[in-house]
Amino acid sequence: MIKISKAVALSLPLFCMANLSGCYAQTSETTATSLQSELPQSEAGLKQVALSIRTSEATHAFVVELAASGAEQAQGLMFRTQLAPDKGMIFPFPEDRVASFWMKNTVIPLDIIFIRRDGTIESIAANTIPYSLAPVRSNEPVATVLEIAAGRAAELGIEPGDTVTWQ
Repeated sequence: MIKISKAVALSLPLFCMANLSGCYAQTSETTATSLQSELPQSEAGLKQVALSIRTSEATHAFVVELAASGAEQAQGLMFRTQLAPDKGMIFPFPEDRVASFWMKNTVIPLDIIFIRRDGTIESIAANTIPYSLAPVRSNEPVATVLEIAAGRAAELGIEPGDTVTWQ
């Protein structure tokens, strides 16, 4: 009986150490990286990325489709009939430029957010009009454009100067 107790006593610390080795606190960077690797492709077959917008009041999380190629950017959210409140599409540009979008063949209204290279929001075109051919432009060169469901920017208190981060 004593031999069994010693064996249990000796193995207990090893068991605890083995179990603890798999547990650690995740930093936000680690969390973002693990979330990033877990995101499946969208229904449209596009890569999805985690994105957050930090306002003066809160940080808001989204999962957005990445329109990386010229063809993906030209298609954008055209012909979509719905967009969940925590979803969207991001359009990164290799070089800063004055961005111009239109709503041709876009069924749902959108908030179009223009983002500078440093991640700050330059301007927001709120509640864009479906099917409109009128250009929706940034006021200055930007690095990225984000499209989310119409009204979400106002609802969440997102304003020019707020910060957008994504992987």
